[in-house]
Parts: sequence; structure tokens; C-alpha cells
Amino acid sequence: MADEPLDPPQAPAAASPTPAELLRPRREAFEHGLLPIPRLIFPEGTLTQTLAQVKEKLAAAEGGGRVGASALAEALQVPHDQAALALGTLAAVLPAVDPALGADGGGAADLRDVLLFLYIQSYKRLVPRAHRDSPAVTDVWPSTSAFDGYLSALSPIQLVRSNSRRFMPSQADEEIHQLSYLQKHMANILALLADSVEGEGDDSLVLTLESFEHLGFLVHFSEGTPLSQAATFFANSDPDMPAAPVPAAQVHDWISQNISYSLEFSTEKSTSKEGSQQVASDIDVTMADANASNPRNITLTGTNPTYYRNTTFVEGFSKTSVVKHASDVKGHSLKVLNCHDSVIYIFAPLKYATVYGCSDATVVLGAIGKVVKVEHCERVHIIAAAKRICIANCRECIFYLGVNHQPLIVGDNHKLQVAPFNTYYPQLGEHMAKVGIDPAVNRWDQPFVLGVVDPHDSLSHPAGVSDVQAESATRLDPDLFTSFLIPNWFGAEGQEPMKYSPFQLPEIYWASQSKKLAALEDIKKTIRELQLDDNRKKELTNVLHAQFKDWLYASGNIRQLYCLQSD
Repeated sequence: MADEPLDPPQAPAAASPTPAELLRPRREAFEHGLLPIPRLIFPEGTLTQTLAQVKEKLAAAEGGGRVGASALAEALQVPHDQAALALGTLAAVLPAVDPALGADGGGAADLRDVLLFLYIQSYKRLVPRAHRDSPAVTDVWPSTSAFDGYLSALSPIQLVRSNSRRFMPSQADEEIHQLSYLQKHMANILALLADSVEGEGDDSLVLTLESFEHLGFLVHFSEGTPLSQAATFFANSDPDMPAAPVPAAQVHDWISQNISYSLEFSTEKSTSKEGSQQVASDIDVTMADANASNPRNITLTGTNPTYYRNTTFVEGFSKTSVVKHASDVKGHSLKVLNCHDSVIYIFAPLKYATVYGCSDATVVLGAIGKVVKVEHCERVHIIAAAKRICIANCRECIFYLGVNHQPLIVGDNHKLQVAPFNTYYPQLGEHMAKVGIDPAVNRWDQPFVLGVVDPHDSLSHPAGVSDVQAESATRLDPDLFTSFLIPNWFGAEGQEPMKYSPFQLPEIYWASQSKKLAALEDIKKTIRELQLDDNRKKELTNVLHAQFKDWLYASGNIRQLYCLQSD
């Protein structure tokens, strides 16, 4: 059963807190930590009881409070590769690297983190607002699947034809929904983390300081204050002396009060922004609302620094080129939203990146150390060096990848292709090293395919449709593979992608590239050896220039030249 957003509770009579004191959900856990694996998702009515049993099984296994893939697979009755995927995903969304688990999730996770991870698999995403002109998009977004009834609501074409900010949940809407979910389930979450002691009623469950700090997986204060320092019952605890456990009921009261404050503030903020061009997203670092003249030079930032949330937005660009270097990107997360018929260059080391609702675009992502998620895109080329990538509900897209883990493919996908990484810029190696991407490992052609139906999607699925394995991706024909040359913005020579790329190109693709280069050299040699007078040489030059110009216009690349000239 879907969790509906709850009405924000009434705030106490005390004055509302300042924005710096607000408790916020960790977006990474909800945006990148949900897996559509049915056996990881338990019915809400039995969720707490089932996870309590899982806790007992995992605690009884030899591991000293740690959980490896084998133990998790046995406890959940899932294949070992799915259990390993779950731990890898957990590692990617933890607020800090757990040395025992490892950055890639190959070790053993803390049992408390595993329980929190499994609990939020019951989360249901916020439903998009209804579109007023659904029939108007059916002619351009073909219905080739039983699932198109709900996927069409999120198609790139529909987002272009509508004011997406009015119909898609804003960042503030999603945060309110996440906080409401946590408020509803916090008592059960704390019970899973708590230890039992002698006592009656609420006094029989207590939380240690260490267990309390694991809540940082789900929530954090906007100014980065540690939970243990913000909570009066643990604040300023002597590091040389263990803090006394605190009743779970007391912790629940404190968290509930902070969530209530945050919900009240966020709801008021969202309401005050309704109807404006940018609904409640001013509380993020934004590169949005492109204008017709030169949108890529616009960067909008929230005026109050307490609203800063480590996310940069590149949103709403059409028929242009956007270039962002490390100095232009604020925070560790980036979102490319609703961009169409454009080329987006991101030359920065980041932890997370999302590409959503784009069409007929090329997106270059320099180095993403945790997860890239590409969702609801059509005819998009993604060029990414990353630890992990998740592809969901995309059509006719090509992914040029340098990835350390298998590409995860979920949802209703059609005609996807994968190819090896195909570009280079001078800082790429430095950026990859900074976020921990191993250039010696590239699993671009080993997709991990899950089901079509996403249980976290609150939209109704078609009646009578059972889940099936999602359509996988095929390898790009080597004869169609081309390198992607970055314009020389860096003032360095020798940027040929295939010569300097940190990822080794597979032999079959290298041979195809070499064949094309050899053919090009033959043509150039033939032209040089032609015995032509000056007039004929001039005619030949004019013909070549005219053919090249025709190709630039036919392919749409002429616009890139204009954009680059204006930089």
C-alpha cells in the first residue's frame, strides 16, 4: 500500500526554528538507494515484524554485527548477485565510507545500516501532478508497451509541452513527502535500532549513541551539525566515557518534534512559491530557467546560504550548449533535468548525477564517484565515467561508459545500446582519481537487468500486468562507434580521445577506429596527389566546404559551432 503524504502536524507553541536548525531527509538514500527487487520490499502491514525477524537471522549469523552478501542472500532468500547489488547500493548511499563494507560494497555492512536500507525499500515516490493535455502527446510518444499508460505521464515530449515545474514534484515537494514518510515510520525504525532492556512499556527499548548516529543515513541537519551534537541527550558526551543509552521513546519525541518543525517550514515555503516560475527550488543551487538569448550563462543561487543543499541543477535548456567546469558546480550532486536538443558538458568530479526527462541531447559527465541515474530519456547520448550507473525507462539511447560496476537496467526500456567510453579532457584522470574511479576496470558491456515494474512508483500499474525482466541493452556496432572530441577549452594539445582516454578501448572497437582513420588518411593523400591547377583546386575546396556545411545543418551541429563561438 502506498504511503500517502501526511498533513504536517501542528507545531508547538514555541517559536519556529531558524532554517539552519531544520532536519532534512538525505536525498541520496531515497533517490539512489531504492532497488526494484520484490524480495527486498515487504508489505507495510508486516514490514516491522518481517524486518525484526530478518534482524534476528542476521544477528545470529557469525559476523559480529556485520552482514555480508552470503548472509543477506540467505536471510532474504534472494540470489547472491542481488544481495551483492544491495550491499553495493548501500555503500554508494551511505553518508560516509564504511571501511568494513568498502566503497564498492564488497565487504560486510553494519547490521543497523542494512536494516535502515531494507526499511526504506517500502518508500513510494511522490506522484506527479496530472497533466492537462495528456491526449495531445500520444501522437509523439508511441504506446508500444502495456506500461506506457503510466510512463507517458513522464515522457520527455510531454515535459517539453508543459511547464514541467507545474506538473512535476519540486525538490521541496519531494522533501516534504520523504519527511512525512519518516515521521510516519520513525517509531518502527527506532524499534529496529534499539536494544531491549529490563523494564516495562517504553522503557524497555533504549538507543545507544552509536545506534542513534546511524540515523544519519536517513536524516541530517542542513548546516551539517552531527545528530549526536544536536540532540540534548547526547550532546557534548565525553568521548572517553560511553554515553548512557537513552529510551527510544525520548529519541522518538525529539525527532518527531524536529520533523514537525521542518515540515511546517518547508510547507509554508512551498506554498508561498506556488505559481511562480520556480516552485520552491530556490532553496537549491540552480542553473535553470534558460532564456532565449544565452541560457547557459545564467546561474541562480538561493539568497539565503542556510538553504544550500549540495545540489546543482542544469535545467530546461533547449537547442544550446552548456559547459560547466569544476569551478561552476557547487556541492557533490548534479541534476540535468528536462534538457532537449542540446549538448551538456560537465567537467567536474562529483558523487552523484541524475539525468531526467531529456531528449535528443548529448550529456558528458566527467567523473561520478558514486552513482549516475538516467531516467525517462529519449534519443539521448550519455558519455560517463562513473562507479555505477542506473538506467530506467529510457528509449533509443546510447551509453558510452567507463564504469567499475555492471550498468543496472530497470523499468520499461526500448532499444538501448551500450558502448565503451569515447572521450577525453585533460583533467579527466585527476577527476577520476579524486572520486575513486578505477580506469583499469570497465564493465560497460555487462548489464545487470531487473524487472519492468518499479514497486517504489506510486502511480498505478496496469491491471493484470505481472512483472517481467526489463529489456536489456545491446552493444553498439563497432562500425558505428565514434570518438567524441571535446572542444579545446583547456588550452592543451593532444586531446585525441582514443589516444589519451584512461579506459582501454576493446580491440574490436579499436580496429574499427583504426580502419576509419586509415581511410581518412587515404582520402587526404589522394587529394594531395591530385594534379590540379589552382582553379580546379579552388573548385574542389568549395565543393568540400559546401558538403561539410550541408552536413552541419542537416545534423544540427551548426548550432554547436555558434554556441562555442559565443563562449
